[in-house]
Amino acid sequence: MEHGALLPEDIDDLARRVVEANRASGRKVVLAESCTGGLVAAALTEIPGSSAVLERGFVTYSNEAKMESLGVPLDIIETFGAVSIACVWAMAKGALQNSGADVAVAISGVAGPDGGTDLKPVGTVVFARVVRGQEGEPDGELKRFEPTSRADIRRQATVCALELLLP
Repeated sequence: MEHGALLPEDIDDLARRVVEANRASGRKVVLAESCTGGLVAAALTEIPGSSAVLERGFVTYSNEAKMESLGVPLDIIETFGAVSIACVWAMAKGALQNSGADVAVAISGVAGPDGGTDLKPVGTVVFARVVRGQEGEPDGELKRFEPTSRADIRRQATVCALELLLP
């Protein structure tokens, strides 16, 4: 870590690329974060000029917050759970609807050390990206990170989310 840096260098570099690329293409982004707790937004706001790119971020940690702030339907949470492609799609769509951004990325997962199940072990993280005006199914991805540590899972999830924000 360089002196005075808030986040690791690889995250800082990636966030800088995201800000520069989106600023160059005139795109604004919105985030809907659960297990990353605002880390993706924090990474972007470390970069000077990020105000041209980051429109807003939602940290919807509880199921109630996902429903109230992002309009995630209760039946999605009850049927598929908060850590599901269906849930992050709904989170990303809700973030886009409740913002003026062009692209939304949503993240939800099991960072541990508790909360894992056989179907969704610790390290399971789901991502979705929705682009305004784009028809069809949004991009969704399920990743299983090695359950090394809570911090490590959150760090890896932050990197993945930033990569999804590259145009």
